[in-house]
Amino acid sequence: MGATLSALAEGTNGSGLGPGLGDIPESCVACVFLYLTPPEICNLARLNRAFRGAASSDSVWEGKLPPNYQDLLDLLPPERYQNLSKKDIFALLSRPVAFDDGNKEVWLDRVTGRVCMAISAKGLAITGIEDRRYWNWVPTEESSFEEKGHKRTESILRESREEEISFFPHTF
Repeated sequence: MGATLSALAEGTNGSGLGPGLGDIPESCVACVFLYLTPPEICNLARLNRAFRGAASSDSVWEGKLPPNYQDLLDLLPPERYQNLSKKDIFALLSRPVAFDDGNKEVWLDRVTGRVCMAISAKGLAITGIEDRRYWNWVPTEESSFEEKGHKRTESILRESREEEISFFPHTF
C-alpha cells in the first residue's frame, strides 16, 4: 500500500500507474491552498514540486496576511522586509516585533494570521509608575520583556493611550 501512495504522489513519471498528485496544475493547487492554514500549506509543500511552487505563491500568502500588515512592517527597518515574498513577510511577522522602546510587541498568529499584541507594564499609562513607593522593577527571564513590575500598594489602573496600529474587526 505504501508503494501505491508514493506512486500517486509522484504522478506519471514512467511508472504507468496513471495521473497522480504531481500532475495537478500548480494554479489549481494554489486555489486549494487559499482555504488552508499556513501550517497545512507548509506541510503539503513537502509533498512534491507542484505543491511547493503553489505554496510559494504570493497570491496564496496575500490572503493569509491581515489587511493592516503594512502598518506592522512599518515598525521594522525597511531593509528587513524589502524584496521579500508574501510568504517570507508572513514568516517575518510571525515572530514578535518590538516597538515603543521595547515596551510592546506585535506578531501574527501562525495558524490564523490574526494580529497579536503584548504590552508590558511600562507600556501602559499607569499613575505613579515611576514612583518607587508604588512599584518595584525586577529583571526577569520569565517574560518576553526585560523587566516586570511588582505593585507595592493598591491603586487604580486606567488605560488612556491609543495605539496607532489599525485593528480591523475580527482580526486580532
